[in-house]
Amino acid sequence: MWIQLVALAAGFGLLVWSADRFVMGAAGTARTLGVSPLLIGLTIVGFGTSAPEMLVSVIASLQGNPGLAIGNAIGSNITNVALILGTTALVVPLSVHSRIVRRELPILIGITVVAYLMLRDQTLDFVDGMLLLGGLAVMLGYVVYVGLNTRDGIDPMAAEYAAEIPSDLSLRQSLWWLAIGLVVLVASSRLLVWAAVGIAHEFGVSDLVIGLTIVALGTSLPELAASIASALKNEPDIAIGNVVGSNMFNLLAVLGIPGILSPGPVDPQVLTRDMPIMTALTVALLLMAYGFQGEGRINRFEGALLVAAYAGYQTLLYFTAVK
Repeated sequence: MWIQLVALAAGFGLLVWSADRFVMGAAGTARTLGVSPLLIGLTIVGFGTSAPEMLVSVIASLQGNPGLAIGNAIGSNITNVALILGTTALVVPLSVHSRIVRRELPILIGITVVAYLMLRDQTLDFVDGMLLLGGLAVMLGYVVYVGLNTRDGIDPMAAEYAAEIPSDLSLRQSLWWLAIGLVVLVASSRLLVWAAVGIAHEFGVSDLVIGLTIVALGTSLPELAASIASALKNEPDIAIGNVVGSNMFNLLAVLGIPGILSPGPVDPQVLTRDMPIMTALTVALLLMAYGFQGEGRINRFEGALLVAAYAGYQTLLYFTAVK
């Protein structure tokens, strides 16, 4: 099994590196072509940080492991809110200034509820997958509209993205990093899926549990790095906005892909254990970050609660991970 463990570690490392290169190349290309930083941030950066989850979902589904793809989608959302935002808030408390983030949080709640209702029959079929991917198209249309119709200076997130989107790359350099990042993303995703499935079989646990734990953590590493870096640069809206956007991509795209490529039954524990926890954490994020009576804020105490919730969830998985 040591070969799978080495492959898993290599897959994670390459995944983080290639996701960063892919986002840098895509964002640099768009900026060179005159696209506004806010639109780049809301679309390309949001898509890029979820690219590892999407590619893992495609490969796992094509190889007949839809449970790993489903676990990756739900587990990544749990990891993003509980571990990533919790850890980031422990480092630097997060204040929410952006009206865009405040508008996206209720949308994320709605998407979460719809996804739960779709899976209540314990099946993720082709129609479910098409509806989720259709929702992705609607969401992308919405964020493009927001990006095109939000003037500079109106929302603090615009200034934060303007400072972060690379402006020193030529079009040729950007396209080069875009291509390299995409190729390595695909290769590292294949390596990661192979290693994760092998480890699951060795330990006698389901692909779902591996997706909820190891794979979800690994594919969420780009969001962790981006959120902490943004918080340290006093860009809290990007830190929270990246997680909210990534979670919407995960539910609409990452969860929709196995419905299209490998439709079939859903483990009952997804409905009784995983999705309720994911929903509760999403509601908690809304209550902490929305700011009903002023500016929203995730302080260090709330960050500690989120990290403790993640540890509790992993403990629950340990005692319920029966294949």
